[in-house]
Amino acid sequence: MEEIIYRLMDSESWRDVQARGLFTGSAHDKRDGFIHFSTATTVRETARRYYAHCDDLLLLSVQAAPLGDDLKWEPSRGGVLFPHLYAPLRTDQVIAAKRLVRNDQGHVFEAYIP
Repeated sequence: MEEIIYRLMDSESWRDVQARGLFTGSAHDKRDGFIHFSTATTVRETARRYYAHCDDLLLLSVQAAPLGDDLKWEPSRGGVLFPHLYAPLRTDQVIAAKRLVRNDQGHVFEAYIP
């Protein structure tokens, strides 16, 4: 099975990306010079840290391998390797966009990430 990486995004931003066909990054991404992604093991903490109060959060799934050399695995939080994309993301590279439910403990990922 091919490795899947994840991007969190609110629904309004995703609609804008779909209209353009391309995601060039959020303000945070542009400041850092790459598009931030998470793995199945890091996406929950990313949601907790940066999207805790977002009721309209989507989980975008992307296959890592087709991104080729534009995808770099670099250390971030505590030295853990995170996928960083040094190119725009085309909407046709997103294999799924699923709305996350939020409860008292945070966003629920179990239906989408084992």
